[in-house]
Amino acid sequence: MSIKGRRVIVTDGNVDKALRKFKKKITDQNLLQELRDREQFVKPSIQRKVDKGLAKRRWQKYLRDQSFPKKLF
Repeated sequence: MSIKGRRVIVTDGNVDKALRKFKKKITDQNLLQELRDREQFVKPSIQRKVDKGLAKRRWQKYLRDQSFPKKLF
């Protein structure tokens, strides 16, 4: 990974503004999420089960959104 996009220049001593910009850059590049994911090792078999469950939830949500509402009369 390059360091190119992770620098923020502090102008006029405004550290708070620079910190906000830095946090925005970090969240846009998903670095914080990647760091949290790497904190614990997850076995590949467990990761497949988790991914499969998430895919199932997404599919059920898609089907729920596509169905017509119940008739209330």
